[in-house]
Amino acid sequence: MTDTSQTPAPQSAAQRLVGDIAPKLAELTDDVLFGDVWERQALAKRDRSLVTISALITSGAFEQLRSHLPIGRTNGLGREELVETIIHLAFYAGWPKAMSAIEVAREVFSAEPSREK
Repeated sequence: MTDTSQTPAPQSAAQRLVGDIAPKLAELTDDVLFGDVWERQALAKRDRSLVTISALITSGAFEQLRSHLPIGRTNGLGREELVETIIHLAFYAGWPKAMSAIEVAREVFSAEPSREK
């Protein structure tokens, strides 16, 4: 007898976060934002991460920053570069946003497996 059951495909982060209440938003996030925009060749993913992280800090979107810092690390941004970005943004986005961002970075970095500081 053949087992016809299939293991469901793993859910994306967007599906896990908002798929239950806003499936279309999850779909657009997966297909357009990460499937199209992030795959464009004019900017390297490392650079896209730096731009995205800077925009999130500037807009005060710290919950999303929590998700994008690990993406930035995966895309080649070092801790020192990220901390320096936050310091730099203190003068452009405001001290309170930089202080909040550095706390998020501390939490994210402390949860990382041991690797480059």
